Amino acid sequence: MEKIVVVFNSPEFTSKDYDHSWDEIRAAGHANPKGLLSHVGFASPDGGWMVVDVWESGQAFAEFGKILLPIIQKAGVNFPEPKVIPVHYFYQAQGEHELA
Repeated sequence: MEKIVVVFNSPEFTSKDYDHSWDEIRAAGHANPKGLLSHVGFASPDGGWMVVDVWESGQAFAEFGKILLPIIQKAGVNFPEPKVIPVHYFYQAQGEHELA
């Protein structure tokens, strides 16, 4: 399977929308989405919110999209189509992991 990077960038999305979306994802029983290798959510330097994910495959991301899309739509915020980019190299760091 070919890993992919998925980049979401929305000028309308906020940290509150992001946190609420994760609450909904967890409530739907998907706290650890199958096939998600890494995830980062952050305030965009240009305003709005960005998410960068690495998925084990496009199919894994598409399956999670069936859960994510209704949650995003329910938030009522315009979230443009993500950019999907094939991964050339992926390194998984070992050792202690901490939240920022």
